[in-house]
Amino acid sequence: MVISAIATAEGRGGVAIIRMSGEGALAIARKMFSRTGEFVPNRMYPGEIDGGAFRDYGLLVYFAPPKSFTGEEVVEFHCHGGREIAHGILRRTLALGARLAERGEFTKRAFLNGKLSLSAAEGMADMINADSEAQIRAGYLLYGEKLATECRRMQAALRTALASVEVDIDYPEEDLNPRSRTEIEHTMSEIDASLSNLMKEYAVGKKLKEGIRVVICGRPNAGKSSLLNALLGYDRAIVSDLAGTTRDTVEGQLSIRGVLFHLTDTAGLRASADRIESEGVRRAEQAMRAADVIVYLKEGEPPAFPAGTPVITVGAKCDLVRREGCDVLVSSKTGEGLEALKDLLYARGYGREGDVMLMEERHYRAFERAEHAAADALAAVKAGLPPELYAEDLRRAYAALGELTGETASEDVVNEIFEKFCVGK
Repeated sequence: MVISAIATAEGRGGVAIIRMSGEGALAIARKMFSRTGEFVPNRMYPGEIDGGAFRDYGLLVYFAPPKSFTGEEVVEFHCHGGREIAHGILRRTLALGARLAERGEFTKRAFLNGKLSLSAAEGMADMINADSEAQIRAGYLLYGEKLATECRRMQAALRTALASVEVDIDYPEEDLNPRSRTEIEHTMSEIDASLSNLMKEYAVGKKLKEGIRVVICGRPNAGKSSLLNALLGYDRAIVSDLAGTTRDTVEGQLSIRGVLFHLTDTAGLRASADRIESEGVRRAEQAMRAADVIVYLKEGEPPAFPAGTPVITVGAKCDLVRREGCDVLVSSKTGEGLEALKDLLYARGYGREGDVMLMEERHYRAFERAEHAAADALAAVKAGLPPELYAEDLRRAYAALGELTGETASEDVVNEIFEKFCVGK
């Protein structure tokens, strides 16, 4: 069945694209396009497009199967970007036998036809929905099959190990020789270590997807609001010489090297009989507990910071006073130290990007199941238990990894993923 949809954003623009996919897409296009003769794949042809009640001068490009995005016959009309022009051409394709595509159906067909893995499709969605350059980069790594390739590598090793185990189960009189058992133990140790290392990347990927939460804290009048404004480059928080001006959290967003940082200015940390100010302090402490990194403006004795949360100690107002024992000295007035502070935020709040990162909780949970199964199999092999007892563990690890590539993913999971896409993608 031919599906059709507008592939560009809704509204007016310079160009609109109407995409069709499925056997018969070119036949429909021929009925709408002024050019006759053969269409060589991957070339753009100029001509008139019949929109039923009107005509537009545009382009047609044909992609032949299987070398197309979906693996099927694909045709695109590139027309002028008026809303009614695009919808008119779409209606004409539907009148000639196509049906309106569902959300993500083009990409779903690409997955079903083996053109990309399920994780690659999710990477494409991450790129489309990205709020930062780093999210685009991470999504592109997924789309480029980095994670799927690593999963397939481990699955291939599991298949080899499982083949040896199943031979021993089917022919017990042969018995697994010491060399085969050692090889299986080595394979499971390597897979268990690979899975554990990849799971550690989820903390980085999660920060990348959601942004890094930074809380600016310190005593009243330490310069927290001024620092927030200086980092953002505009006046987001009210600045006053009056202590206790900030009584609630004030937030803003900052991009550092393409990574999104969520900055939160908080109320000054001190004991107060004022109920409103005390509530502000409570919210400040709550924000600190949820932070990925804390920026502490040094003045007096520091508060008790949450265990495990990186803390950057800042000597603020360095144009007036140079404090000792700080990670960086900053002046919100002159700009001194701001770039150094940004470097520290990036290093301690984010760190680095790897070739393979887990950004989706679905990926992490699948790896978690695979790692548990691999660890169970390894323990059984080391204990010298019968192969029947760990063959199922090998199968469980294989199936869990297949959930990322899509090989063993349920229909409900597949549908849920592609429903996140827009129509036309």
